[in-house]
Amino acid sequence: MDATIWAFIIVMVLLTLSGSMAMIRKRKTPEDYLVASRKVKPWLTALSTVATNNSGFMFIGMIAYTYRFGLESVWIMFGWVLGDLMVWLYVHPRVRRASGDARVNTLPLLIGTQGNAVNRIVVAAAGLITIVFLGVYAAAQLKAGSTALYALFEWEMYIGVMIGATIVIIYSYAGGIRADIWTDAAQSFAMIATMISILIAGFINLGGPDALMSNLGAQDPALVEWFPQDLQFGVLMFIIGYIFAGLGTVGQPHLMTRLLAIESVQAIRKARVYYFLWYTVFFAASIGVGLYCRAIIPDLADLPSVEGLKEPTELALPLLTMHLLPDIFVGIALAGLFAATVSTADSQIIVCSGTITHELFPAWKDSYLATKLGTFTVTAIALIIALFAHEGVFGLVLVAWSAMGASLGPILVLRIFHVPLSTSTALCMMSAAILTVSLWHFSGYDEDVLKIFPGTLAAFLVYSVSLIWNRVNDFRT
Repeated sequence: MDATIWAFIIVMVLLTLSGSMAMIRKRKTPEDYLVASRKVKPWLTALSTVATNNSGFMFIGMIAYTYRFGLESVWIMFGWVLGDLMVWLYVHPRVRRASGDARVNTLPLLIGTQGNAVNRIVVAAAGLITIVFLGVYAAAQLKAGSTALYALFEWEMYIGVMIGATIVIIYSYAGGIRADIWTDAAQSFAMIATMISILIAGFINLGGPDALMSNLGAQDPALVEWFPQDLQFGVLMFIIGYIFAGLGTVGQPHLMTRLLAIESVQAIRKARVYYFLWYTVFFAASIGVGLYCRAIIPDLADLPSVEGLKEPTELALPLLTMHLLPDIFVGIALAGLFAATVSTADSQIIVCSGTITHELFPAWKDSYLATKLGTFTVTAIALIIALFAHEGVFGLVLVAWSAMGASLGPILVLRIFHVPLSTSTALCMMSAAILTVSLWHFSGYDEDVLKIFPGTLAAFLVYSVSLIWNRVNDFRT
């Protein structure tokens, strides 16, 4: 156990320093703090984006989902990657061009900017949505990171959450988004190495795909079914829901910030190649780890170490790591998990602080101190949510992702394609999307069709109705 602890501490210090070294490059300006002066190389953009996109959700939530439901999780990967690819092809280049031309540093400000005009009402509404739901998302990351400490040291979950919040503050002092990007790049290698090492250990311990499928089928035949059973709306709608989850990337401020920071529009093509090479391998590996964990530790939910947890399967990765790997590698793997989730939380919180100073209180937009104080405030909010929220990591991420993707994404798409959009229509679109996502979440149909799909349809339905209404009024006049 001593080797595990020392490995954990050493790797945590090294990963934290990798981000803190950004201090030597930082400039005390809001643009540098929020988008690294728009000078980030494509490979760094790719590694940072994919690590930020997949830390707590993939390490904890996706593995837990696969543990519970088996092979059907492959369709989550298929849909999500396909939707994300469409965004990289058709949206990201336009977003980078539009943000560079307008010199805006945040997604809500880009949403509210059309030509040379800035619609402060739309900007403020988008900013409020960002703060609320990205704060929830950051809380999910803090909860995800705390699972590593719970599994390793048997510390109460609140201790890991508070340690994570403290590291967030260290990152923010070090250099804002540049510290996150540098740390993400280092963590991306640790993340993929962790997944591959566990898969190799699982193969050695249990056997190859045939042995794995045989084990799972013996436990529950549903685990080796490729398609979910008893879906209310059919398999196609289930898959489309996750395609919309991938499309929802366009409404995620913490991810889009990476695209605002890349050095040029032309660099996006190269970044896209790096991104999907890493993304698809890591996504597939997370599914493999979830399957091996179910096969090797089928009684996970009954173990004393998970007693009292709302979502015990979210400890699948830490417990499997401790079961399969030597002590020193356990420390390395769990340090990578913890650091990755904290870095993601930090990037989300920095985006929220930029939203406070640029969207809600624009008089503070040139104040470096105000941006930092915004970071402290949002960190405190995320800490409170993480300590008291009853949802697990998977649930919190999907709520936040769906709400932002459905409310901010459609408006941004209309903006970058230069489609006229009135203030009232934009506000109604955002309201309809969030209301639909919320109602769908509690409807009982969320496992049949992911809530971002009806939420996005609601937003575009509002736009279509407003378009028809305007045409009718024009005809009358």
